[in-house]
Amino acid sequence: MGADRVFMALVVFVAAFFCVVGSIHASAGDADPHYRTCVEQCEKTGCVGDSCFRNCKLSSDGVTADRPWYMQEPLYLQWKQWDCRSDCRYHCMLEREKERERLGQRPVKYHGKWPFKRVFGIQEPVSVALSVLNLAMQFHGWLSFFVLLYYKLPLRPQTRKTYYEFTGLWHIYGLLSMNSWFWSAVFHSRDVDLTEKLDYSSAVALLGYSLILAILRTFNVRDEASRVMVSAPLIAFVTTHILYLNFYQLDYGLNMKVCVVMGLAQLLLWAFWAGLTRHPSRFKLWVVVLAGGLAMLLEIYDFPPYEGYVDAHALWHATTIPLTYLWWSFIKDDADFRTSSLIKKAK
Repeated sequence: MGADRVFMALVVFVAAFFCVVGSIHASAGDADPHYRTCVEQCEKTGCVGDSCFRNCKLSSDGVTADRPWYMQEPLYLQWKQWDCRSDCRYHCMLEREKERERLGQRPVKYHGKWPFKRVFGIQEPVSVALSVLNLAMQFHGWLSFFVLLYYKLPLRPQTRKTYYEFTGLWHIYGLLSMNSWFWSAVFHSRDVDLTEKLDYSSAVALLGYSLILAILRTFNVRDEASRVMVSAPLIAFVTTHILYLNFYQLDYGLNMKVCVVMGLAQLLLWAFWAGLTRHPSRFKLWVVVLAGGLAMLLEIYDFPPYEGYVDAHALWHATTIPLTYLWWSFIKDDADFRTSSLIKKAK
């Protein structure tokens, strides 16, 4: 497949993505008057139907709860910071969705999120489990990369360092990837302001660094001064964007566009490089680029969670697990290929 076809496919994908981003408005669920009334009543009474919550102003037996809510919750729920409003919103959402189902209506989003069902206090259990699996795959890939370089491939005799010029860069990539998936698991476990910002910030940092790494590898930038010149503007931009999200405004639309542009840029770089190079593992790279682009369609064509657990975003998490394995396989092949080439040149 030619690089021009990949380019056109990715352009169409991003155009569709921005159309969807531009059409996002306030969630229909939290604008529903029945839902809003339910939440208001719950915050006053501490009950939704027959269910009452100890972390509201009134306990289930009608006695004022003087102690803070975290002293009343079971231990396994204390760290999740479920407060009265969160519980009221959650149970009112479930009640309203039952009514909508009886009326034959489709589920709607509440406060920007689909109506998920908790499991042991975990907000999105399937996404959490898949994020943990992605974290494990990243760790496995990084560890196998480390073992290959330092225990299987020859080292430089004078310095005992690796021949592969991008070793340190891929180590940093592995650490940032694991950090990103860790905060993804935490965020999907409990969506609060802190976990949301940590998840978004770590994802932006990973995307920005991945773009830097794509530029350095595809253009084979090996000189340290040149690497600094390439990296500095992108690091400054990513840092500024993260500071903007954390301390000025958490602008979801802007962040989505920034992430898409950085993601598209590195996909195009890898796609063109795979089309031009004679790298022995270029076909693995094709699969990762094309499958990764197709998987992102799950983020565009969103759908409600099946049985309250599995939505499009969770499926996207599932697709990244095999792609991560294949991606690290390409990275290891690249290290092996470059090491062999450099040893041959030295001889």
